[in-house]
Amino acid sequence: QVQLVESGGGLVQPGGSLRLSCAASGSISAINTMSWYRQAPGKQRELVAAITSGGSTNYADSVNGRFTASRDNAKNTVYLQMNSLSHEDTAVYYCNAHGVLGSGGTYYYGRDYWGKGTLVTVSS
Repeated sequence: QVQLVESGGGLVQPGGSLRLSCAASGSISAINTMSWYRQAPGKQRELVAAITSGGSTNYADSVNGRFTASRDNAKNTVYLQMNSLSHEDTAVYYCNAHGVLGSGGTYYYGRDYWGKGTLVTVSS
């Protein structure tokens, strides 16, 4: 059982920055991929960024060059550094865990784990 708790959201002006954190109940080294999703009002949830256990990252085109995902295995925490924020970045941001390492050295992909989200509001 993996529990995820996001933090760091809030109100920020356009052009500003925020750093989101996602703390996991267990070792994130045992999770294949940690991801950040977001859902804006009236819109579908979308993938923002992903980072694998090996440190490889992937970003949505809309945030590429502005957002940076990172992980601190010692703290069991993943981060999303968000720079040059605009109104279009306003959304609830969710942390996701995909693929949990089980016995025998294999990953279990039967379900994903989600945090409850943290609200980011970009407004002047």
